[in-house]
Amino acid sequence: MLTSPTNPPPPLPNLFLRSILSSPPPPPLKPPSRCDAGLVYVYDLPPAFNADLLRNCRDLDPWISKCNTLSNAGFGPRATSLPAMPESLTSSWYWTDMFAAEVMYHARIMKHECRTTEPESATAFYIPFYAGVAVGKYLFTNRNYTARDRDYQCEDMLTWLKDQPPWRRSNGSDHFILLGRMTWDFRRKIDDDWGSSFVYMPLMKQIVRLTIERDPWDHGEISVPYPTGFHPKSKLEVDQWVDFVTSRNRTSLFTFVGAKRNKIKDDFRSLLLSYCFNETGSCRVVDCSGSRCYKGTPEIQEAFLGSDFCLQPRGDAHTRRSTFDCMLAGSIPVFFWRRSIEHQYELFLGDEPDRFSVFIDWKDVRNGVSIRKVLEGYSREEVRRMREKVISLIPNFIYGDGNGIGKDAFDIATDGVIKKIKDQNESNMR
Repeated sequence: MLTSPTNPPPPLPNLFLRSILSSPPPPPLKPPSRCDAGLVYVYDLPPAFNADLLRNCRDLDPWISKCNTLSNAGFGPRATSLPAMPESLTSSWYWTDMFAAEVMYHARIMKHECRTTEPESATAFYIPFYAGVAVGKYLFTNRNYTARDRDYQCEDMLTWLKDQPPWRRSNGSDHFILLGRMTWDFRRKIDDDWGSSFVYMPLMKQIVRLTIERDPWDHGEISVPYPTGFHPKSKLEVDQWVDFVTSRNRTSLFTFVGAKRNKIKDDFRSLLLSYCFNETGSCRVVDCSGSRCYKGTPEIQEAFLGSDFCLQPRGDAHTRRSTFDCMLAGSIPVFFWRRSIEHQYELFLGDEPDRFSVFIDWKDVRNGVSIRKVLEGYSREEVRRMREKVISLIPNFIYGDGNGIGKDAFDIATDGVIKKIKDQNESNMR
């Protein structure tokens, strides 16, 4: 769910910059036990690589200002008109962009208890370069941008980084970055292909990458959940949300939220839309054709809240933001490609997707297998168990507003990357 272009762009990015990029307080004399795994040092990058991108938020997209999208530390504008939500939780809902994780992570780690301002005491070094924001400007236009346009900021950042003392000591083996777009947007092999070549640049070889969809064959990457719109401020709010979705009366067997992609031959989403329109007694549809869902609409979450299952076909990539919106509502995801869930998000969801999801091969659906009959084949007890597992995972994949909700996606990602760096370095010493 994204921001509305009709809302005036707020001045908040600059306020946000002043809050997170100002001089930090001195670290505590002794790190809390929560930080036994290690401390994180955050580079103070030249502003061209993060702050200036936010200041120039009106120029990041040729069609729409990104100032609303990047406001509120990346959460976006506050969501309004949420009739299905508990009133006590509406202040924690935002129209958060699916590609906002870079800004969100930077804002959170600057205030994290395991952050150190002394590089000598750090186990891991975070590079707060908003690569997805920088590269995204050059992806979806017909302005004949060159490979150099899509790479120069990445190259300039690495040129700066290689001269820093922590880098020179380790050659980047204890460094990490969060990429707010799918890894494929940074894996251009030849100049005429899609995206940036950032991941393939030589200096990136040892940097651990957090990304919203990883390459399953690249052990240097960790996939992190797409941001949803729910950013609770306390564990109480998390518990209230869990109680709310647990007690929902679900009147539809399954839901599909999506749009046809007319330029794609034999588009599977078109098939699902047609199927659901013919299964009105079982399937609830939110047709996102045009810009209907682009502006953010409560209808999406209402549909998920009212359904046992939600259909999650692949799109341009194998994974979808919608999977996490669906699970946040306590609905059970139905996948049609194994790669939509396998070898992704294991730190957050575990490595047994069959416990919280259903798989129906897309080829079987094309050959006439009835989605409705497959889903009706699950007993109420099986549905209950899967839903309980889905709901139990909610705290793992939400990004909270601050450090007061217990371990969330931010903490799990940070702990995971520190462990990966320590394991890699220990392996290299053998």
